[in-house]
Amino acid sequence: MKRVRLLTGVCALLLSSASVCAQTVTEGASRYVAPQQITSNGQTPSMKVQLLSDQAGLKEYVVIFSTGDEAFAGLKEFAQKYQVTSAHFTAIGAISGATLAWFDPSRKMYKLMPFSGQMEVASMVGDIALYQGKPALHTHAVLGFPDGTARAGHVVDMTVRPTLEVFVTVDPKSMQRQFDPETDLILITPTAGQ
Repeated sequence: MKRVRLLTGVCALLLSSASVCAQTVTEGASRYVAPQQITSNGQTPSMKVQLLSDQAGLKEYVVIFSTGDEAFAGLKEFAQKYQVTSAHFTAIGAISGATLAWFDPSRKMYKLMPFSGQMEVASMVGDIALYQGKPALHTHAVLGFPDGTARAGHVVDMTVRPTLEVFVTVDPKSMQRQFDPETDLILITPTAGQ
């Protein structure tokens, strides 16, 4: 902990904002990142989308990923292409690797937890809302390991093997996210009276 404080203090002296320098802090085997640093630039060459229903603005889609697709990036791509402004989703499938994260409120940072090897996606849930005019995702997953144990957390990235089936419900009214300075997170802000 002293090492982290020292690094943050040095950064504050060198730069006018400690948050720039404290974006990624390594402490032992743990790596922490600021919420704004969690992005995924993976590829989704095999992603397929099918509209299942469209009733009064409420749309149901299935988004199917195949081996090698990076699911978090693919869901972002889906949301942008289909102009999703509010949605929620669930998924099941299997993957060959993932990075999950755990939010540490005292640091206002996520602790990254990388996993490799074949895993079952026992459960994945999330939502999509607009932040600064673009779709922003928030998703958590429970991953099953060969010995029956499970790990869970905030999804940073997820490489599919052989499939991930995501069922997305797109809502007729948009939702907005706003930056919360208390946590440094981008949180959904409900519109009053709706």
